[in-house]
Amino acid sequence: MSLLSIHELTMDFAGLRAVANFSLDLAAGELTAVIGPNGAGKTTIFNLITGVYRPTAGRITFRGQELTGLPPYRIAGLGVARTFQNIRLFKELSVLDNVRIALYRQARYSFLSSLLRLPRFTRAEARLRERAWELLEIFKLADLAAVPAKSLPYGQQRRLEMARALALDPTLLLLDEPAAGMNPAEVEALLERLQWIHREFRLTILLIEHHMRVVMGIARQIKVLDFGQTIAEGTPDEVRNNPRVIEAYLGKEATS
Repeated sequence: MSLLSIHELTMDFAGLRAVANFSLDLAAGELTAVIGPNGAGKTTIFNLITGVYRPTAGRITFRGQELTGLPPYRIAGLGVARTFQNIRLFKELSVLDNVRIALYRQARYSFLSSLLRLPRFTRAEARLRERAWELLEIFKLADLAAVPAKSLPYGQQRRLEMARALALDPTLLLLDEPAAGMNPAEVEALLERLQWIHREFRLTILLIEHHMRVVMGIARQIKVLDFGQTIAEGTPDEVRNNPRVIEAYLGKEATS
């Protein structure tokens, strides 16, 4: 059985069809990319999976459970985490606190324990803080733990957002353009980090990315969208050489 199953997903906005009959089956442990020009419907698919939008038609199931109609917090609680195309951090909070907030879903103490600072609360807080530090170490942000998130350069904010997503302890990780705004050195570091995360955390990853170095470097399967329609799918080599993909990215004149 697929971990994530999307069947004939369609999304209309005031007469505009943003996604049309999109289907995808992701087995546990897969790393798949969804690519396409701007406006192809990629982020809309992520918003549908995570409950930001309710689809016009189609079904989404995760571990056999229907996601369609569930609010985002319920979907996150089932093990689906994401990053955003436009970074959404708690800008005024520290780097450490951004990660700690995500970890509180795993907190195992009562309101009374926290109010009275009972031993169970103290032990749980220590574990959460330790886990937050571990994630900051992984993303090379530990030295910046006390810095407000808004003070970080763009590339480091991207890394913090990924650390926060992993703090949710997901089974499925949705990454929306993680290489956006990064310089070539940061892109190479990101590529290595994503490969390590996929392997060490045993995650299933669905990736949206414009940076083809990242996509071709890590994705095992790729789906290509154009104007909401799936125009190609397959391995990186199959997609790279597909005439419809080349046309969608470069235009008819460039391919003639």
